[in-house]
Amino acid sequence: MAADGATILIVDDEPPIRRLLRTTLSAHEHRVLEAANGAEALSAMRHHRPDLVLLDLGLPDVDGLDLIARLRGLAHVPIVVLSSRGDEAAKVAALDSGADDYVTKPFGAEELMARIRAALRHRLQEQGAERTFSSDDLKVDLVRRHVERGGDAIKLSPKEYDILEQLAIHAGKVLTHRHLLREVWRDESVDPQYLRVYIRQLRQKIEADPASPRHVLTEPGVGYRLV
Repeated sequence: MAADGATILIVDDEPPIRRLLRTTLSAHEHRVLEAANGAEALSAMRHHRPDLVLLDLGLPDVDGLDLIARLRGLAHVPIVVLSSRGDEAAKVAALDSGADDYVTKPFGAEELMARIRAALRHRLQEQGAERTFSSDDLKVDLVRRHVERGGDAIKLSPKEYDILEQLAIHAGKVLTHRHLLREVWRDESVDPQYLRVYIRQLRQKIEADPASPRHVLTEPGVGYRLV
């Protein structure tokens, strides 16, 4: 699978939305499959094995979260959810159910394509067992547990590193507060305020301007992503 020319399955019950997405994706040389409901989506997944799924949660025949789980049972492909503006609870639930990312309606073509590229890159990194993350001045070596900014070694506390490690392993993907608390603290009941404190400390060390972070981005009400 390559980031260019991927086969993308659109799952949305609104023909105008599918038409808009088809036009946008085709213009970027992606192959497009369409499904108007969950049954068609499952059939397309079984017979065509797309590289990525764009999924609207509001389908007429199946709960969107249930469909994510069923799609995941057929193939481990990136799932980017198309969500309504301000529906933070649904975004968090979708991400915790296995979605890779979300795009809020209404969305621009450039934002959509950037999220698709990030999701496809993340899947390629997983398949290739990529053990380093590099972006601009930041480098994270996951084997040596070594972090550099601009060539200078950065000393992180164990918790700061564990958070950064999770973000680097899933670079480009939104990680929910729940995911980070589960993986770093091994306890989802921990007060998310602790996470915010460590994120702030992490930014002080790895960002050139912590007030305007370039690497660790906040997804309001949802979580964080590393870019």
